[in-house]
Amino acid sequence: MIDLRSDTVTKPGEEMREAAAAATVGDDVYGEDPTVNDLEARAAERVGTEAALYVPTGTMGNQIAARVHTERGQEVLADRKSHVVKYELGGLAQLAGLQVRMLDADPRGVPTPAEIDASYVAEDLHRPGTGLLCLENTHNARGGLAIAPEKIEAAADAAHARGVPVHVDGARIFNAATALDVPVTELTEPVDSVMFCLSKGLGAPVGSMLAGSAEFIDRARRVRKLFGGGMRQAGIVAAPGLRALENVPDLETDHENARLLADGLGEIDGLDVQEPETNIVLVDVSGLGLTSEDVLERFEGGGVRASAFGETTLRFCTHRCVSRDEIERAVELVSEEL
Repeated sequence: MIDLRSDTVTKPGEEMREAAAAATVGDDVYGEDPTVNDLEARAAERVGTEAALYVPTGTMGNQIAARVHTERGQEVLADRKSHVVKYELGGLAQLAGLQVRMLDADPRGVPTPAEIDASYVAEDLHRPGTGLLCLENTHNARGGLAIAPEKIEAAADAAHARGVPVHVDGARIFNAATALDVPVTELTEPVDSVMFCLSKGLGAPVGSMLAGSAEFIDRARRVRKLFGGGMRQAGIVAAPGLRALENVPDLETDHENARLLADGLGEIDGLDVQEPETNIVLVDVSGLGLTSEDVLERFEGGGVRASAFGETTLRFCTHRCVSRDEIERAVELVSEEL
């Protein structure tokens, strides 16, 4: 089976397993796990922030950030297709008591300064006001789009001018930096906090990082405990995370494979393929007269897995555990099933 459902299906290599087995550990809730401490320091350095916090999942990282940045009842500005809106179980409301003002942002999912100004709500006797702007890079639901530094900066400047902090869901931000050929710090410098995943394209078995100022991370650590994310001898899972940081250069291979996949699928009648910018390929199957689920069932029967991303849209996601040869074979198998 060639599994292209997500880059979350990556499995740790032998070097990661060896690192986990040999990790020096301690109780992280007491701040005594040296491997976790090392990972947090290196992650902060990578994204150019004062500090970072190791969290079990990217969703938890996003939700912690929202809780720390805001007061209950405030509004969060976010693209209607963003992960925090579509795929986090209403956590902004459930965990932080926030309202979401969904923006129908431009096709790249980044609100313009004009949209931010128009959506901003000032605090007064009747309204709690706008408390946070959430951005996403890469933008998952819009096809893994790599959002350029100038777009991030423009949106962040508009929010900051209103006194509103900015958080970036950067689950795949290293994919964005790779695709744009810029240092990742160019994408993080304009914002107040960023979350990135170790367990997607970077290949770690578990874990994400939340980064920001030292004061922000101090408060985030407390909220992590509140949310049940205080782990003990976490160095066993943090050690593969350290190795994952070394895998950033490999992301370009995933992007090359995504382009190869898109080119191949684009030659098949009935498939309308969005040109990929990173490792995500969106495919409109409406030309087949079938639903996504119908098509997925056919593909899986032929040995290829993808994900439904709408009634007639599929998502394929390349990753380090699928080779170029397997990408070419996947195209052949899909063609045979159609």
